[in-house]
Formats: sequence, structure tokens, C-alpha cells
Amino acid sequence: MTFTSVLEGIGKGFEKGLQWAVTYGVPAEKLVGTLFPAAAAVTTGIADATTLVQSAVLLVEQKYSAAGAQTGTGPQKLAEVLLLAGPAVTQLLTQAGITVSTSYLQNLVSAVVAILNVQTMPSTAVTAA
Repeated sequence: MTFTSVLEGIGKGFEKGLQWAVTYGVPAEKLVGTLFPAAAAVTTGIADATTLVQSAVLLVEQKYSAAGAQTGTGPQKLAEVLLLAGPAVTQLLTQAGITVSTSYLQNLVSAVVAILNVQTMPSTAVTAA
């Protein structure tokens, strides 16, 4: 069961689906360690930025799943994630001493998506209500 197929299955129950996706998403500390290995001591700003990116990705994925437009929409999804989270993530990472550019943000979002795509999902069946 892939993350995308789970999101497609729960896309109709948008609020419940997002709650479920956030619950089973990669913990922020693991994402921070993967995305920012040089940050041995996890700072609050980096953890907050990572959590914000992950939440925005999950929200946008849910939206596209609910609309039945899950595939072939990568650039649109990326643009929406950057619109939702870009300014706040830029501010948080800048405060943590990380230089942020548009391409850096795009790569960060792509990395979060890649991690979520390979994450093993629980084998329990999910039903939308």
C-alpha cells in the first residue's frame, strides 16, 4: 500500500483523511535528521519548518486526491505547497541560519514528497466516512 493510494482512499473524507495522514506521516525529527544532517542539535525553527512543509504537502495531496487529479499534477502541487508554506518556511530556516532560495525550497518540498512516497504505510484498511 503506497502513501498515494492511501490518500486516494481517504480523499473523500478530507478532514478525517488529513488527520490520518498527519498521524502516520514521518515524524518531524526524522525528517529534520534526513533533510538537515548537519543540524546535529535540532533547532525549533528547522523542526517547525519541516513540519510545515510536510503538512502543506499532505494538504495539497489530499486536495488533489479528493478531486481525482492525483497524477500528472506535480508542478501545480509544488506551486500550491510553496504558496501555502513558502514564506513561513523561508523565514524559519533563515532564522536558523540556513540560506534559502526558490530552488532550495523546491528541492526541500521534493525531498519531503520523496520521503513520504517511500514511507511504509500501516497495513490496516482505511475507510472514508
